[in-house]
Amino acid sequence: QVQLVESGGGSVQPGGSLRLSCVASGNLFVMNPMGWYRQAPGKQRELVANTRGDSTNYADSVKGRFTISRDNAKNTVDLQMNSLKPEDTAVYYCTGRTMGVDYWGQGTQVTVSS
Repeated sequence: QVQLVESGGGSVQPGGSLRLSCVASGNLFVMNPMGWYRQAPGKQRELVANTRGDSTNYADSVKGRFTISRDNAKNTVDLQMNSLKPEDTAVYYCTGRTMGVDYWGQGTQVTVSS
């Protein structure tokens, strides 16, 4: 059984920063890719950023503001979010693939509001 647990969500004013963290545990080999999706109310879940090996991929809407990083030894992936906007408000989900199966965390709420 593989588990992904997120932390670090919360409320912040526009222009602020938050850092999300995710740790994978259980019967896993190496998770690849590993990354973050988000889902806003009434919208489809969308990719925010992911990383596979040495490559990273970002949604156009977050390029230059968000940075994804991972520690393979610890099976963690973090998302540093700067210059947050109200449209970044969503539930953020950590995801990772191992042995051909995609796993998801329970989600963490990020709210950007003045």
